[in-house]
Amino acid sequence: MPATPPPLRAHYQRFYPIPTRWLDNDIYGHVNNVNYYSFFDTAIARLLMTEGDLVPWQSPVIGYCVESGCRFRKALRFPDEITAGLRIGHLGRTSVRYEIGLFRGDDQDAAADGHFVHVFVERASERPAPIPEAIRAALTSLQAAAG
Repeated sequence: MPATPPPLRAHYQRFYPIPTRWLDNDIYGHVNNVNYYSFFDTAIARLLMTEGDLVPWQSPVIGYCVESGCRFRKALRFPDEITAGLRIGHLGRTSVRYEIGLFRGDDQDAAADGHFVHVFVERASERPAPIPEAIRAALTSLQAAAG
């Protein structure tokens, strides 16, 4: 277990429910570690698509994950109801670091927490590009709330 205490629900600005599924469990009876990254990706995609006007299959500028990490603190299991908390750790010209906490039910301390870094690129060239204005506005709203 990590020596640092888990982040609290109050440390995050946006929350998205993510139900577990039977197939998320592994042979040991808990959510397999690879699914935690999927939960992170799902929360970020929801933010970008619902608040940032991203259309993944056609937007000219898209985000590529270049780094991610997760600290596992308590096991999650089906049929747990998970809430993903989201905040912005750093916002640059072409990149953003999301920080995510996964909470079981009404727990106030995270069962897992981690980060996910997107570099935004032009779809055609796959070269870094400035974060589109609608996405930047959605990200800035989370950053400002962290103030």
